[in-house]
Amino acid sequence: MKLTASNVVNIFQDCLPKNESLPEDKTIEVEGIVTTALFNKEKLAEHKNEICSLLAELPESFQKSKGGGMSFLNMCMDKDGNLWTGEQRTMHFLLLLGLGVGKITYPLPQAMWTALPGGMPYITIED
Repeated sequence: MKLTASNVVNIFQDCLPKNESLPEDKTIEVEGIVTTALFNKEKLAEHKNEICSLLAELPESFQKSKGGGMSFLNMCMDKDGNLWTGEQRTMHFLLLLGLGVGKITYPLPQAMWTALPGGMPYITIED
């Protein structure tokens, strides 16, 4: 799947619980940088391969085995150096999805983020 803003937004929206009250064991709460998202676990699992495909389109420096991680601020570029989104909100959607499927981790604790460029965390994509 190609890394585009519309693909990220569509998957993100599909993984949100619809106008239904899901039992707690059917949802997962994911803490992002500025917000927390509540995802439908089944929908997140259905989209896991697509989410992994989107994350694979980010620069290799984000991968744990290649660069060890990079600033969230650089998440707007793809591995070919193209700007795939100009909105941090859309980047945050991809971050939340990656955290939700266990493919993204923060290599540094939140208490250290203020010392990083723009106060934004580094993120690592697990290989």
